[in-house]
Amino acid sequence: MTAVETVRPRARAFWADTRFVLGIVLIVASIAGVWAVVAAARTTVPVFAATRTIVPGEAVSGDDLRVVEVALGQVGDAYAAPGLLAPGAVATRTIESGELVPRSAVGDPAAARTTTVVVDSATDVPAAIAPGAVVELWAAAPLDGGRFDTPRILVSAATVAAVAVDDGVVSNAGASLELVIDRADVADTLAAVAAGSSLSVVPVAGVDTTAAREAQTGTSP
Repeated sequence: MTAVETVRPRARAFWADTRFVLGIVLIVASIAGVWAVVAAARTTVPVFAATRTIVPGEAVSGDDLRVVEVALGQVGDAYAAPGLLAPGAVATRTIESGELVPRSAVGDPAAARTTTVVVDSATDVPAAIAPGAVVELWAAAPLDGGRFDTPRILVSAATVAAVAVDDGVVSNAGASLELVIDRADVADTLAAVAAGSSLSVVPVAGVDTTAAREAQTGTSP
């Protein structure tokens, strides 16, 4: 009898297997993706940071800014950078010292809705009231006999631009304050000053000061 020999098919090399090739492709794609994310995270861009506290309505000049290299990723375009800040730009909200300057925080002076006024405080000025602080301006109208009416809020959200006191002691009564207020509040404020009202400033406590500034200036970061 003739023996019948069974011929087995020759095994394919493992590198010719479609699943093996697909696995290699997925590994390479995963490594490339991780590398791209890490590279993007390490990429820095030059943007402006404030060298001092800048209040709404103030002109933003080169002396107020410094260039820093930071990794911002996809949000880099949201910040002011060399070549992107228009000449004569003013702050539209308070920019804290050291804060990166958002492009939304600076704008055209013609579009500014705020202005500054100087008022004399009839009461002690707390040490917490410094440039950039958000305060309420209260006024008590004068009455006969040297008396004053019940105080009322004249401006609900003003930003302190400067504080001038005798001998540099902030707690002295009679300090003069430069306040940034909405233009809509200017008439009432000047009328109160002209009438001899007793004016006082009170820090805004327990309130998100950023939100208060946005409400005052009509902007968001």
